[in-house]
Amino acid sequence: MNFPERFSDLPAYAFPRLRALLDHHQPGGEVVHMTIGTPMHDFPSWVTDVITENAADFQGYPPNEGSPALRGAITDWIDRRYGVTLDPETNVMALNGTREGLYNAAMALCPEQKSGQQPIVLCPNPFYQVYMVASISVGAQPYFVSATDATGHLPDYASLPEDVLNRTAIAYICSPANPQGAVASRDYWAELIQLAEKYDFRIFADECYSEIYRDEAPTGVLTVAQELGADPERITLFNSLSKRSNLAGLRSGLIAGGPETIKRVKQLRAYSGAPLPAPLQAAAAKVWADETHVAENRALYREKYAIADEVFAGLQGYMPPEAGFFLWLPVENGEATALKLWQETGVRVLPGAYLSQGDPGQNPGEQFIRVAMVAPKTEMQRGLKTLRDCIYS
Repeated sequence: MNFPERFSDLPAYAFPRLRALLDHHQPGGEVVHMTIGTPMHDFPSWVTDVITENAADFQGYPPNEGSPALRGAITDWIDRRYGVTLDPETNVMALNGTREGLYNAAMALCPEQKSGQQPIVLCPNPFYQVYMVASISVGAQPYFVSATDATGHLPDYASLPEDVLNRTAIAYICSPANPQGAVASRDYWAELIQLAEKYDFRIFADECYSEIYRDEAPTGVLTVAQELGADPERITLFNSLSKRSNLAGLRSGLIAGGPETIKRVKQLRAYSGAPLPAPLQAAAAKVWADETHVAENRALYREKYAIADEVFAGLQGYMPPEAGFFLWLPVENGEATALKLWQETGVRVLPGAYLSQGDPGQNPGEQFIRVAMVAPKTEMQRGLKTLRDCIYS
């Protein structure tokens, strides 16, 4: 039997790769999980009540694009958060988590050619793996642009050669960035939007960490696009309740964009999507409408930022994250460090190279580890101190 060659050289996904590295070794102490970014703070207690109250709706097929109540809650949230008014009928759609949307939007919107050639999809490096797989799936060339200290840990797409930009169909961008926690400024968004207008490509803005931050709420792409009067079809926003509300298992995401963008994504998804069950849509609508639990959640992460800053005070290269819940810590070799930590302490972290592309010596994640600050505060503090004493003392 033949299989498609375009997927033949995909690297192993980060977490199976981590298990292959660590699991045949015994942990050197009490295990502290700091790898996967699964939020562990409490979600609102009333969520299960809403699901129960609407449980009879499990019997029917859910609306593919999201119920009117859910789409209305999403546009209300976008208005409150970004100061942008959207039509719930034509500008937004509910997703079964944003990974699905980030993939299907490329399937629906990437042209077969750009400037008469194979299209390019720009990806930050390090990156969320779905960006790469979506690019390959649509027959485009994923083009990885390093996001390092020299570029403020965001990709400098404006520095790319003109022949690359002329072939670019889509640019993925994650702000706040996973894993570095860097935040795109208004000027960064404005430059990227102007570049997209000049070279006629779409921006896919993954803002899933937008509600976890230290001081000021990160500027969103929709806000800047509105200020600039940009073509609404050029900007596509993705967000979810996973990080904002500690509801990764609810699988409630959103996509927002111009009417033609949403029409095309909706049409494709009618054939291939898996809509959120109706009782979960009812719960999601209530959660998008509530900000009290979000502020409480953010306060908990601010306490964790303070702990991390104290633990790593004076460490050369330590970058206090502006937002999100990851630390991106400099080491000599991420893979060797992750193995050393596991064998000597039981602390489990992710090598940075598992989140990025490049040959040895050229991989921007090679000399980093990603540490998720999602465990309960006391456990997280113990894990960070153990990590520090093991690899930086």
